[in-house]
Amino acid sequence: MVPPPAIHAGSSSPNAQYTQQFLNSVLSQRGPSALPYVEDGKWLIRQHLLSLSEAFPSLQPKTAIFTHNDGRTVNLLQADGTVPMLFQEVTYNIPIVIWLMESYPRHPPLVYVNPTRDMVIKRAHPYVNPSGMVSIPYLHNWVYPSSNLVDLARNLSHFFGRDPPLYSQRRPNPNSNFTPSTGNSMVSSNSMSVGSAGITRPVIPPRSYSQSPYGSGGGRILPSPQRLPSATEDPTEVFKRNAINKLVESLHSDIGALRKTREAEMEGLFNAQAMLRQREEQLSKGLREMQDEKEGLEQQLQMVLMNTDVLEGWLRENEGKMADMGNVDVDDAFEPCDALSKQMLESTGSDLAIEDVIYSLDKAVQQGSIPFDQYLRNVRTVSHWPNFFGSFMTFEESYSCKVVNRIGLIYLCRYILSFQSESRNVMVLLLIAIKRLSSVEALFCRLGEGIR
Repeated sequence: MVPPPAIHAGSSSPNAQYTQQFLNSVLSQRGPSALPYVEDGKWLIRQHLLSLSEAFPSLQPKTAIFTHNDGRTVNLLQADGTVPMLFQEVTYNIPIVIWLMESYPRHPPLVYVNPTRDMVIKRAHPYVNPSGMVSIPYLHNWVYPSSNLVDLARNLSHFFGRDPPLYSQRRPNPNSNFTPSTGNSMVSSNSMSVGSAGITRPVIPPRSYSQSPYGSGGGRILPSPQRLPSATEDPTEVFKRNAINKLVESLHSDIGALRKTREAEMEGLFNAQAMLRQREEQLSKGLREMQDEKEGLEQQLQMVLMNTDVLEGWLRENEGKMADMGNVDVDDAFEPCDALSKQMLESTGSDLAIEDVIYSLDKAVQQGSIPFDQYLRNVRTVSHWPNFFGSFMTFEESYSCKVVNRIGLIYLCRYILSFQSESRNVMVLLLIAIKRLSSVEALFCRLGEGIR
């Protein structure tokens, strides 16, 4: 491939600053209005567009709505303007639009020629199809990250110079902007057209009207102004042009309304997503707690199973012994290690049995189940039981003796006070009872010392 001619173009400093500010603004947006480019490729996109606007000041970056073949619309960056081409020693400007797709810069951009009303696309052009899409070897051989927009524009200039893709159609009264050149071709000062004089084709309207990078709309498309018909213009063409403009304006308003609706839907989806994430965290926390509880229960189950195995093993080992022993007395289930321990066990059991009897008698006399004299007789009977004073333990430590003496004294006083007699007789009887009870307690103490 022949290398493209070098094109030198200067750019004013304010325009470069405006372009840089515009790119910084649109590429740093977040949320629903963000451009659909990956974060790690935005810096390279910015550099490519800055280099392109510096090398070709006529190509300025903008944002516009691009419609895919499946009907999807997306807000993308584009470089809109003209590229110069050298044809027959004369420089012409070809209007083009370079669309930076979502996968740029890893994949090549889409390039379209953008003919004006007085231009048509050349039939059977090797690099431009009837819809205006450009296909040159540089686009087919796009290599990331070495390929860039500056080299693309130079290749477009080179291939367009070899075979111009546009030519102007003959009009009854051509505008003053066009001047005839050698042969039958028409040349414009703003754009180049080459073709045969005998061929006339319908006017192809511009593909889109994009927002200027220095505007305030954020991608809104402005309608094209309508021209007043002149006396030399065809009324049919005027009506067609006005109808197209009306349709474009209606389409743009519908797109704006649809965009607002979609943004509201996206905002609702973002809120729902945040709520779902919060619920996900709550469910994850609850799941972790349930897993911890499950692990704790499994550990407890293992301990229970281990203890069950130990008990089952003990039962298996002693099942035969129990069968050989036959009926075993409960008192023989625990065998002391020596005679002293056996005597201690028997004395403790007797003392606890007397304690239970005294407790039951006390409860019965409180509830009125037995009279008080019967209670005293039962206590006296219990006092004659073997080991009542503790044959092994000391008398002072015998719980039964203390209970009998103190409880008997209390209930004897209550019994005497229940009589409805004169106060003197009651006091005499009370003193006699206390004296006798004290004598009984002293007697019990002496008996205890004799037993020891």
